Parts: sequence; C-alpha cells; structure tokens
Amino acid sequence: MAPLIALLAGTVLARIAGLIGVDALDGWHPALRVGLALMFVLTGVAHFASRRADLIEMVPPSLPRPGLLVTVTGVLELAGVLALLFPATARPAAAGLALLMLAMFPANVSAARRRLTLAGRPVTPLGVRTVLQVVFVAAALAVALGG
Repeated sequence: MAPLIALLAGTVLARIAGLIGVDALDGWHPALRVGLALMFVLTGVAHFASRRADLIEMVPPSLPRPGLLVTVTGVLELAGVLALLFPATARPAAAGLALLMLAMFPANVSAARRRLTLAGRPVTPLGVRTVLQVVFVAAALAVALGG
C-alpha cells in the first residue's frame, strides 16, 4: 500500500506546488511524473535494502538467478526515476517502467500463490495486487502518452 500512497501523495503535493507557483509542476502531467518518481524511489530502494531477501524470495522459482533479477529490476526502477524527472526523457521512461511493471507482475502472482511475506506481513492478496498493478501501469501510461 505504501507505493500507492507515495504515488498519490507525491502527485497531489507536486500539483499543489504547481498551483502555488512552481512553473515546472504546473499541470497534472508533471505532477504525475513526480508521483511516479516518488513511488519508484520507494520500490527501487527496497531492492537493495531490508526487503531485498523478501523480494528475492518472490521471484518465481522457475527463473534463474533471482538475486541478479532483483538487482537489475531495482537498477532499472531507479534509472527510471531519474529519467522521469526530465521532460525530455519522461515519456520513454514511463513507457519502460510500465513494461517493467508488467514483466515483474508474475513475481507478485507467485508470491501470493505461495503465501509469502514481505517485511514480516503477508504479501498483498492477488485480487488487490492486480487492481494496484492496473493503477500503477495506468499512471505510467498516462505519463508516457500524455502531454
């Protein structure tokens, strides 16, 4: 739920900043870029911090080198954050992040089916996780396709 809160709070706060005079954030599209960036900072850092072992465990058992996969996806998320912050690279970055989320979704499915935990709590149930994934991908596509 923390990524959703980061997305929503980051977007709203950036939009407020735009309304009170920060020209670079004047509009929903740039505000959404900030919200997505904040969300991916949160999730990207998790690939290298205290939740790393849980994320490695989430990788479907049929995939090789889960530690490497978690590292690569974390690096891609954090690179995407940087690219989201620049208008010239934001659209392709958002498209790439949408594809990355789709590619990582099977790990969420696997984790839910295997009843794994994340930070000591059960992973999000598959139905709820699917709805969240749709919201996250839609936000990234809104940035990728928006103006």
